[in-house]
Amino acid sequence: MQNGISIYPGLDNTLSENLALIETAAALGLPRLFTSLHIPETDPGALKRELGVLLKSARAQHMEIISDVSPATLSLLGLKEFNLSAFRMLGITTLRLDDGFSSEDIARLSHNTQHIRLQLNASTMTGRLLQKLVDAKTDFTKIDALHNFYPRTGTGLSEETLARKTSMLHKAGIRVGAFLPSLAGRRRSPLGDGLPTLEDHRTLPTSLAARHLVALGIDSVFLADALPTDEELRCLASLHDDQVVLEADLLTRDPAQKSLLSHTFTARIDEARDAIRAQESRRLIGGAIPPENTAARPRGAVTIDNEGYGRYMGELEILKTDLPADPRINVAARIRESDLFLVDYISPGRRFSFLFPE
Repeated sequence: MQNGISIYPGLDNTLSENLALIETAAALGLPRLFTSLHIPETDPGALKRELGVLLKSARAQHMEIISDVSPATLSLLGLKEFNLSAFRMLGITTLRLDDGFSSEDIARLSHNTQHIRLQLNASTMTGRLLQKLVDAKTDFTKIDALHNFYPRTGTGLSEETLARKTSMLHKAGIRVGAFLPSLAGRRRSPLGDGLPTLEDHRTLPTSLAARHLVALGIDSVFLADALPTDEELRCLASLHDDQVVLEADLLTRDPAQKSLLSHTFTARIDEARDAIRAQESRRLIGGAIPPENTAARPRGAVTIDNEGYGRYMGELEILKTDLPADPRINVAARIRESDLFLVDYISPGRRFSFLFPE
């Protein structure tokens, strides 16, 4: 996944803190950097002093630099006109076009010769605006989209809105990103309430919120706050593209079952009523599986059929409903309560895997 961080020159962090953040993110393989050049609370003097230094550092790390711009950006940077060459000289490789740009403006800019990509505001996109962009002959090969973040508590998107807007853009062949807040790091001023895209994520642990965005089909995840922790950055760097990752508790000591649980699976197309069935699991078993922990199977139990089930030995399932104990079925793991809601995103054909915290 092409995930990233956010920096805000002239706001909250010192120059050295921002430089260290860029270096840490790059070392972890996070290739994208988002910045905004029209935040009202920004110190304009500090912005002008620090921006070039920070972008030079990001360029040296071969990061994609995305800048949120609006007509107000011109006065902040001391520019007389909206000139793509000026942004290119700063090292900005993608412009996220916020307020003040018509569909004709976006279409014209998409044909630029400065090799600058454009980013649409996914949260405010409508079917009508998307059709206008098509009619204006926009070059969509140079465009992706990124949802807003929402500083004020209670203003973040609902899951239904994010899913609907994201699906609309995906149908047009446009990849979509979204933001996460930092829960344990420094939250961006002036409010300090976190910068999530989804309101539900404002107080969720970063790992769970990030995996939820991936489950919802988001292609690129950004930590939006000023100074996330190293652990939050590592979490972002370890995200798996297009699969539902479930945090679970391991209940087996058997090496064969442990090995099986380390794989990534595909949910069978012929969806069962009571369980999500792994398509590949029986082919991955290398030896006999003895009976072990043949207990009752609540929703969220991860079960593996033992040798008592004959040719079904190795069948791996995630229970969607409570079922009684069966001596032929081992309960090898259990999805954590916090992650149970993610089970509902494993649709037929969707990949899934397990994360076992130490």
